[in-house]
Amino acid sequence: MKNSFEIYLKNNNLSDNTIKSYLFTISQFKSSFKTTSKESIESYKIWLIDNYKPKTVNLRLQAINCYLEYLNKPNLKVHFVKIQQKTYLENVISNADYEYLKKSLKQDNEVFWYFVVRFLAGTGARISELLQIKVEHIETGYLDLYSKGGKIRRIYIPLALKKEAQTWINSRNQKTGFLFVNKYGNRITSRGISGQLKKFAIKYNIDKKVVYPHSFRHRFAKNFLEKYNDIALLADLMGHESIETTRIYLRRTSTEQQAIVDKVINW
Repeated sequence: MKNSFEIYLKNNNLSDNTIKSYLFTISQFKSSFKTTSKESIESYKIWLIDNYKPKTVNLRLQAINCYLEYLNKPNLKVHFVKIQQKTYLENVISNADYEYLKKSLKQDNEVFWYFVVRFLAGTGARISELLQIKVEHIETGYLDLYSKGGKIRRIYIPLALKKEAQTWINSRNQKTGFLFVNKYGNRITSRGISGQLKKFAIKYNIDKKVVYPHSFRHRFAKNFLEKYNDIALLADLMGHESIETTRIYLRRTSTEQQAIVDKVINW
């Protein structure tokens, strides 16, 4: 049964990762339930809700629904759980911690990591996009990335960061190539960056939950709106398909909400 379902998934042009995930889900389901019935599927759904986050629950249910299509039992398909959008941003590094981190890295001569943090927060780049930056892009002041749909995402390098980075590049006598490479000349990995940032968080006594690559992208968006309140432009700069995705940055972090509540409410 597993092999034929796997063939079915491959014939539907699903990615290897998706196929692996779907097969795991079905194996997990069958390990607890002997029959594929409305009752067993609903029980599995309840178990998922009790043990996983909503996003993961829906991924598992998507696999179940695909399996039901394969079995020609579409009437047994299960509804996804609703994911409630939070009314606040979580785990975003504060400006104070961001400035403290930069200052600490500079004082400890961790120049490479100083610029990793600077470029993430100063450009709003995703970690995968950061790794595409070359010396040549510093000279032009931007880089263009092309998506599968042929769309261009332009990442601008602000003037202050450009000047600072040029001084750093000159000190390394680097004329061309990728900016963020290891001692062997290979691009560092996303995992390597995330791991090192956690180490610096511990070293400088900053909450580890707010020191990760995407946190600095959030900081970029928050700071941009505070200084230039144009959410449509920010959506373009962030590379969001929909402006609705960008609206999250109009919300305050939970820490900011708490500070306002503490200050305002005295009754």
